[in-house]
Amino acid sequence: MASIPIPADEAERLAELTVLQSPTTVPEPDFTALAHLAATVCQAPLALVTLIDGEGQNYKGRIGITATRGGREATACSYVICSREVLEIPDALADERFVTNPWVTGEPYVRFYCGAPIVTSHDHALGAVCVMDHVPRRLGEPQHQALTMLAAAVAGLMEARYYTQRADEIIIRLRETEELKNQFLRTVNHELRTPLTSIASYLQLIKDGGLDEVTEQKFLRVIERNSHRILALIDDLLLMASLNARTLAHRPGEVDLAELARRAVEKVMPAARDCHLAVGVRAPASVTAWADAARLEHALAQVLDNAIKFTPPGGSVIVIVTAGPVPAIEVRDTGIGIAPADLEHVLEDFYRGGEAEERAIGGTGVGLSITNKIVQLHSGQVHIDSRPGRGTRVRISLPGTPGDTPPDPTRPNGRAVRR
Repeated sequence: MASIPIPADEAERLAELTVLQSPTTVPEPDFTALAHLAATVCQAPLALVTLIDGEGQNYKGRIGITATRGGREATACSYVICSREVLEIPDALADERFVTNPWVTGEPYVRFYCGAPIVTSHDHALGAVCVMDHVPRRLGEPQHQALTMLAAAVAGLMEARYYTQRADEIIIRLRETEELKNQFLRTVNHELRTPLTSIASYLQLIKDGGLDEVTEQKFLRVIERNSHRILALIDDLLLMASLNARTLAHRPGEVDLAELARRAVEKVMPAARDCHLAVGVRAPASVTAWADAARLEHALAQVLDNAIKFTPPGGSVIVIVTAGPVPAIEVRDTGIGIAPADLEHVLEDFYRGGEAEERAIGGTGVGLSITNKIVQLHSGQVHIDSRPGRGTRVRISLPGTPGDTPPDPTRPNGRAVRR
């Protein structure tokens, strides 16, 4: 049997696996449900959700297999995490890599194998979702795609579990302030539990079986979408914690604000189209500023997200970039606006305006708080003008004008409001 390949990122891959792998006993019901779906879609008697550590393979989900762990050579999954592509072996006895493999020459007598890599958002392959059969065969492209989607669902579920645990740590830190704790429990808890409940419900439906392939793939897309929603939420919470602790890395350089604005708008176009909104950019060919491009783009993205959420269908969101001694990016929307009483709550983390609560508009109230804190890192200012029913104008100004006083980071800056 050929030697077992080792991925180039083995050390980093194992480090992430250690962080993400659940300590619960294998197999796990959620992963077994995904293995069952893989077996059903591919009409295969054997299926595994395999995570590969430094010593061997853990079978977190299994169908037709009694073992819970095997060596790295046990299945072809070690090859999958190296190629990071779907691997199909039509006949193991015709492949010199596996002709003497114990799983081929003995129980469970595998002749056919097909697996897709479980790749995390940090781009590490932790294992594979695979199906096997006792006879030579091939799968079609739709089945390859289904295995890929299942592998993505496994990665999303693992990350969702981890970040949910991290959320508990954030909750503990926020409990230092009773008012913040209550607001957090009212908003973040809802925003976390809703997608987690959805994930659990769809996994149960998949586990129960009896679904056609189209419906199963639709459910998998819902699971993947909710996993991404949780990851985005936790990322924002962790970012806000770093900003509050002033531990966030800040690497400013020369930035083209016009290009940055166009890039940010391009990313929100799908959401704007779903909401039937017109979105555009008005900017010179180039506007140079000194900023941390990644952080500033994230700050702008938070403003755009708010503008889209709070603008009714048929409205518009326009981003205007201006040059001069004080370069600025301005976002104007035709949305529902902000009440004067809400404008007074400038930097209260997790603050949500009355309209957001009354209209049940989703969100945790950290978006513009994050924007304001990031702009403060640049000694800039956030200013908001808004009237109920008349839209909102959010202006991000960077320093540079003579006489312009850098803001005090311990006090509210501008008239920013988290909605």
